Amino acid sequence: MFKALVTAVTANLLSSILSTVPESNSSDPPPELSHLDPTPDDYSRTIFADKCQLTLASGSGGHGCISFLREKFIAEGPANGGDGGSGGNIYIQAVRGETSLHKLARRGIVKAARGRNGQGKGKGGQRGEDVLLQVPVGTVVREVSRRDPAAEEEERQGTVTDAAGDEVRGQRRRDKWILYPSAVPSYYATAEFPTIQRSRRLAQLPAPIHLDLSQPMEKPMLLASGAVGGLGNPHFVSKTFPRPKFATKGDPGMTMTVELELKLLADVGFVGLPNAGKSTLLRAMSRSRARVGSWAFTTLVPNIGTVVLDNHQGRPQFSASRATGESRTQFSIADIPGLITDAHKDRGLGLGFLRHVERAQVLAFIVDLAAGDAVEALKGLWHELAAFQALRDRETNLQTESRMIDWKAFGSAASTVSVGDAAVAPNGAGALINPSASQQLPQLALKPISTKPWFVVATKADCMGTQENFVHLQTYLEGIASGDEPHPSGMRNTWRGKLAALPVSAIRGEGVERIPEWTISLLSD
Repeated sequence: MFKALVTAVTANLLSSILSTVPESNSSDPPPELSHLDPTPDDYSRTIFADKCQLTLASGSGGHGCISFLREKFIAEGPANGGDGGSGGNIYIQAVRGETSLHKLARRGIVKAARGRNGQGKGKGGQRGEDVLLQVPVGTVVREVSRRDPAAEEEERQGTVTDAAGDEVRGQRRRDKWILYPSAVPSYYATAEFPTIQRSRRLAQLPAPIHLDLSQPMEKPMLLASGAVGGLGNPHFVSKTFPRPKFATKGDPGMTMTVELELKLLADVGFVGLPNAGKSTLLRAMSRSRARVGSWAFTTLVPNIGTVVLDNHQGRPQFSASRATGESRTQFSIADIPGLITDAHKDRGLGLGFLRHVERAQVLAFIVDLAAGDAVEALKGLWHELAAFQALRDRETNLQTESRMIDWKAFGSAASTVSVGDAAVAPNGAGALINPSASQQLPQLALKPISTKPWFVVATKADCMGTQENFVHLQTYLEGIASGDEPHPSGMRNTWRGKLAALPVSAIRGEGVERIPEWTISLLSD
């Protein structure tokens, strides 16, 4: 019953599109310029990045102050130097509305502000300003390397004790202490500086960081905590030093290198051959200003468009909800550059384009009815996707096997044990056998392409002689749904759901109103 209903509706829609075609040349666009057939001045510059590497530097702490109370009739007042301010933190938050990482990719280095130095009269230094990184929902954050001077200092020294277990006064370290400039040098030569307390800082995420920000966040998450400020001279008042003329410096901030990668590029991904009408269809469904033209490869990087379902002006077009129960007011579309034959062999920019396909939740195959057999075009697209998925599976297996490396040094029988991605000799030497491997992160484990929901959009249905081609495509999809035809990918683990072919004329804006409704039904499953 459902197949018959879909067949009847699509047939009526195709007939209505063909009935509005003029008798002259139906492939020519209308004479007036519009959003669907723009001038080059209406093109927007596409800036997109789905992967980037950032160097994060949290703020260093401000130095403590050496100051003394100075008032009338008080010759030598007590110490009243303020503490230094703590350095700024770096937070991360996944928000809706962001679709690309290009804003962070062009920064490269993100630094939080340093804490201000302490002042006299017990005034503490101002805290460093924090930095908030807002990323799209579906971003994966992975740590590449880290250098935390405060943690290294605590691990190296800790609390210095003597044989009896009592604390021992430490010697002056130029990198830890600030000296009063007008003091006599002999004052510091004979002085025993007190032991510095351990650093106090916010709870830092343990290394290595691996975050999967698949849901929007109400509150930011701490990524790199700022360093603690130095102590003013009142902290060191004692019987030995009633008026201490020294204070401590603030701790240096930590440095971290992280890799950001989009696991989910968009809700829907347009997959098709070059010049199949993907960019024009994106313009017809959204307010995107993607570049269009009657030649191949007008799109070199993905264009992201947003289809608004509820503009909060009256009743929404469709009522849909997300998996979390939140009401869905829009969904995003990724116009992926066209695929060519042997794209899985990296012909053209094939691997880069195919990498974007596996980051879409639903696949929409754009087939040109006026460019030949639509069934063969669909089979060719699925062949490239299946070959790319097999390539990714082989790479994942090789990376898993390479994590444990058997290595013999100078003919000995000693083997190595794996620590993360680097191999270390077990004899205690601590030499890295493969130091470069620790800087290379494995690829993300994404959902196989063959298991994603998909449907077909047949473009240029207003051209003459395309009705038979569309009927042939529709019959082929019905055979796949019923099991009479094998899946075009040739794989066993495939998505088995309702299939449809929607005829549209993107240049005329006809038939595109059915695509959001069908997409919402697949996103809700």
